[in-house]
Amino acid sequence: MSSPSKRKDMDVMKLMMSDYAVEPINDSINEINVEFHGPKESLYEGGVWKVRVEIPNSYPYKSPSIGFLNRVFHPNVDELSGSVCLDVINQSWSPMFDLLNVFEVFLPQLFLYPNPSDPLNGDAASLMIKDKEQYEKKVKEYYELYAKKENINGNTLTDESDEDESNEDISDGRSESSEEDVVGTFSSLQQLKSICNSVLLSVEVSTHNLKSYPSS
Repeated sequence: MSSPSKRKDMDVMKLMMSDYAVEPINDSINEINVEFHGPKESLYEGGVWKVRVEIPNSYPYKSPSIGFLNRVFHPNVDELSGSVCLDVINQSWSPMFDLLNVFEVFLPQLFLYPNPSDPLNGDAASLMIKDKEQYEKKVKEYYELYAKKENINGNTLTDESDEDESNEDISDGRSESSEEDVVGTFSSLQQLKSICNSVLLSVEVSTHNLKSYPSS
């Protein structure tokens, strides 16, 4: 049976190998940013969102924490914090699930089938119920403002919360940390690649053993 640490490494690697843009934070894979594209045939099609994923030490027995970094108008996503109301993440998570499930199944389903009866954004839920045409217009408005590919790095909730800081402080902070950020990200990616061979060799065995994990 693979250890939680090895399972975490394996699942992050699977996410990267599935062509998702993955950015390790603070030189660690315990916290990553992942680009999520709005699913086809949904109101969010064409939009790109940066999603923060925090992976606990007890993963996969405990679910990852998921939050949107750029704004999205959705009944089940808190507009200010980006937190997500999703039962499979918050309540019914199982060790059988992995990070790829989050981005290929759970989040697309959330965007395809919003649930206004269990909202984190009351305004979005109310508008969806009372005036669907205006709701759809608002979704598209947010998409144009916050979820265009070319603007994704400049329209995050974190950036908005720092707007009160002086331009000088912001400029200095970025110039001092830019090289360190690049080196840290590169180092994390190299670490992941270095474990790729050993992890991939155990994928089949680990997948088989997952069936024996107890339900959460």
